[in-house]
Amino acid sequence: MGDYILRAMAANQQIRAFAAVTRETVETARQDHNTSPVATAALGRLLTGGAMMGTMMKGDNDILTIQIRGDGPIGGITVTADSQGRVKGYVHNPDVILPANSRGKLDVGGAVGAGYLQVIKDMGLKEPYIGQVDLQTGEIGDDLTYYFVTSEQVASAVGLGVLMNRDNTVRRAGGFIVQLMPFAEEEVISRLEQNIGRIGSVTAILEEENTAEHLLDRVLEGFDIEISGRTETSFYCNCSKSRVEKALISIGRKDLNEMIQEGKPIEMNCHFCGTKYTFTVEELKNILRRCR
Repeated sequence: MGDYILRAMAANQQIRAFAAVTRETVETARQDHNTSPVATAALGRLLTGGAMMGTMMKGDNDILTIQIRGDGPIGGITVTADSQGRVKGYVHNPDVILPANSRGKLDVGGAVGAGYLQVIKDMGLKEPYIGQVDLQTGEIGDDLTYYFVTSEQVASAVGLGVLMNRDNTVRRAGGFIVQLMPFAEEEVISRLEQNIGRIGSVTAILEEENTAEHLLDRVLEGFDIEISGRTETSFYCNCSKSRVEKALISIGRKDLNEMIQEGKPIEMNCHFCGTKYTFTVEELKNILRRCR
């Protein structure tokens, strides 16, 4: 069974919920970027949150980008997602190693540090929507929760988790987002808060049963749940040599001339998936001819 995201409503439409299992998505990212365990956990959490947030958008061409910039050793994380469940991302320092935190867990908060989280939504309008908040803990789930409440004024709870095997491959990954509608009753709010408070960790729930349905059942225990949609999700990068050529054209004639004068092929890497593209001197000359 591949990775997927469920959308649901509960409590007579008073709660909107999303739940995802993303082990294959996060493992693909780990392999592409050769990330350390704590970098895998950080990137995997943001990939999972980004994938769910991407499916909240309506248009087929809508693009969501989440950027985290912190003063911790990981430097930053960037994730891009679309409304079809496709997601990609990278960390600035994939090699970061830290001791476990006080709870014996991977220290994602320590790796990220203090800084900000920015969400950019490109929905084909004249200007994209940009929302930015200060990081609260660097644990990513808490920070996305704060973003929803502060920037979008939507009472939300976000839970994200990545569990590693001893060989540093990904064992479990997934998460949930639950949001209260403005007309939610106090009894519904109170019960949902109790449910969230009882959840120890997302990965512990996924160890019980590795399904998004099980996550929803635990988060929305005691509520009627209506599944409204299912979307396959995966790590997907749309880079190509022609896209990289456009980037080379954009750097200008002066820099291209300098590359050509060196008389050696150049190698360009995609930040998102690590794919390497090589351009010969002749190819660089052809690109230069297309520059204005």
